[in-house]
Amino acid sequence: MQEIFDAITGFVSRPDKVIKHLFDEYGNWIYLLLFLQIFAETGLIFLIFFTAFLPGDALLFALGMIAASKDNSLQIEILIPLLMLGALLGDNLNYLVGRRFGKWILQKEDSRFYKKKYLKRAMRIFKKNGRNAIIIARFTPVIRTLIPFVCGTLHLKYRVFLLYSFIGATVWVGGITLIGYFLGQFSFVEQNLGKFIILIIVLANLPTITKIIKTRIERVKKIKRIKEFRNR
Repeated sequence: MQEIFDAITGFVSRPDKVIKHLFDEYGNWIYLLLFLQIFAETGLIFLIFFTAFLPGDALLFALGMIAASKDNSLQIEILIPLLMLGALLGDNLNYLVGRRFGKWILQKEDSRFYKKKYLKRAMRIFKKNGRNAIIIARFTPVIRTLIPFVCGTLHLKYRVFLLYSFIGATVWVGGITLIGYFLGQFSFVEQNLGKFIILIIVLANLPTITKIIKTRIERVKKIKRIKEFRNR
């Protein structure tokens, strides 16, 4: 586990160096590694405890910046369609797992690697936003892994799911990677890449952070009301 955190810390501080090191080490095989990373983050619900730590949004931004660099170690015209395919296939896998095993998984008790509360939260997001949740979830870690599973569990029509999954993959992979590609042409952004990565990670987790803060505020208010009632 410590190795995972060390790898993530290294990526956050200087993702360009980490990815360029991997490119020097594995050459064009880096494309397969990146494909598998995006596929795992969106498709392996049974490894969600691990995939929750994968920096998907930050990775896409960093890849766009590296593709814009002068050494041309990564090709933007290869990255975007390849990673879109990874996101689509991951979504499809989770959809099929949900359609086949969804009800059985929902009946399981909590364990170290499975927390029912996350699935319930994904269910609430889907019921609130409908099909658009498939697109919205792309930008929220953990939830982007769960929403396709929820769609399968609820037996959303596959062609509808596939359409929204494609739109989501296009906006997520294409949008963030191209933003990184555009900003990567400015030296200020390149010199402060670590700070931009941290900002992206915070923004991606903002809904979760906001939810935690609201829950704690409500809990404090509830405790305060109970104490006031007892003191009467």
